Amino acid sequence: LDAETMALEAPGNHKAELRLWLRMLTCTNLIEAEIRRRLRERFDVTLPRFDLMAQLDRAEGGMTLSEASRRMMVSNGNLTALVERLVASGHVARRTHQGDRRVQVVSLTPEGRRAFRQMAKAHEDWMAEIFAGLSAAGLDALMASLAEVKRSARLAIAGGPDSTAEEA
Repeated sequence: LDAETMALEAPGNHKAELRLWLRMLTCTNLIEAEIRRRLRERFDVTLPRFDLMAQLDRAEGGMTLSEASRRMMVSNGNLTALVERLVASGHVARRTHQGDRRVQVVSLTPEGRRAFRQMAKAHEDWMAEIFAGLSAAGLDALMASLAEVKRSARLAIAGGPDSTAEEA
C-alpha cells in the first residue's frame, strides 16, 4: 500500500493537510514513473537528461554548468555526469566561456535540438493522454486549486502571514 492509501484507511490519525500532501505525492510519483518509463522505452533517455535538454532548448546561446545546476536544482557533480553522457551521445556541445576559461558553457547540438523537440512533442502528447480523464472545467479547477497550494506553500516558507509583524 502507498502512504496515501494507509492514511485514508485511518483518516482520524492524519490531518487533512497530510492526506492532501500524500495524494499530491502519489499522483506525482505515478505520473513521473510513467514518463520515465516512456522516455526510456521510446527514446532511450532518462528523465534527468530530458530535463537538462529542456533547459538547454530554452537557452539559445547555451548556459554555464552552474546556471544549469541551479535551474535544475541538482549538484554540479550530478550535472557534470549528465553533460558527459549527452556530449558522448552527440546531443550536447561543451565550450569554454569567453570571459573565464575555468567556466564551461553547454548547449544543444543541432542533433540534440532535433531529438529534444521530438521528445518534447511526445511528452506533451503523453501529458494530454494522462490527463484525458479530466474535463476542461476540471483541469481549470485543478490549476486554480494548485495555484492556491503554491501560494500557501510560498507564504509558509517565507515565514507565514505573521512574519512581517515579528520583523517590525
